[in-house]
Amino acid sequence: MQNLKTTARKQKTAMPRRNKREIDGVLLLNKPRGITSNDAMIRIRGLYHAQKGGHTGALDPLATGM
Repeated sequence: MQNLKTTARKQKTAMPRRNKREIDGVLLLNKPRGITSNDAMIRIRGLYHAQKGGHTGALDPLATGM
């Protein structure tokens, strides 16, 4: 049997979480080819540090447009 001390995992130091902002409104985005509508929404939500986000319609990864 292995010693528990040698198999114990190192504790990770957690980075402080950034507060998310409440944002209201509509953002029109010309989605580029190669990413899904959901991927684009996740990226935008991260850029704005928004609490929530969603999209009103889906374009497939090969489509471009609003």
